[in-house]
Amino acid sequence: MIKTDRLILRPLTTSYLDAFVDLHADPRVNRFVGAYSRERAAERLTAVELQWETRGHGLCAVELRSTGEFIGRSGLQYWERYDEVELGWTLRARAWGQGYATEAGRACLDWGFANLDAEYFTALMRPGNDASIRVAERLGFAPRRQDTLSGDPVTVYAIDRPTG
Repeated sequence: MIKTDRLILRPLTTSYLDAFVDLHADPRVNRFVGAYSRERAAERLTAVELQWETRGHGLCAVELRSTGEFIGRSGLQYWERYDEVELGWTLRARAWGQGYATEAGRACLDWGFANLDAEYFTALMRPGNDASIRVAERLGFAPRRQDTLSGDPVTVYAIDRPTG
């Protein structure tokens, strides 16, 4: 579990199934990350649990410290295809514009550099996802290359391990 001033991040598990499906049901939220049926969400959350078990990191539920409300997900996901770890975030639309994505992302990056043997982390951005690009840039990410994810073009942003 990671605590920030306003957030609690804990491993995302199948116990969050309903909240996860609800998060991705909003067309404003799923525009860049897609929607999930209950079956697909259960498979995804099972895979997240397995990544926590086998790699020691994964996606986290993001909750408000003040109320315990689930407002989204953030965390470090390993992509076997790229042999890279991506920092990602997806928040409920009502949580946008309040700095939560940056706060959660910073906490995950700090945890990742302290606990994982990675020289850099990535953030995969689809064209037009300007709000997430701004979050990535606030966190210190910069464009590294062009690639594809699930057949869609993405710009791969990266942040290197701090030196010193």
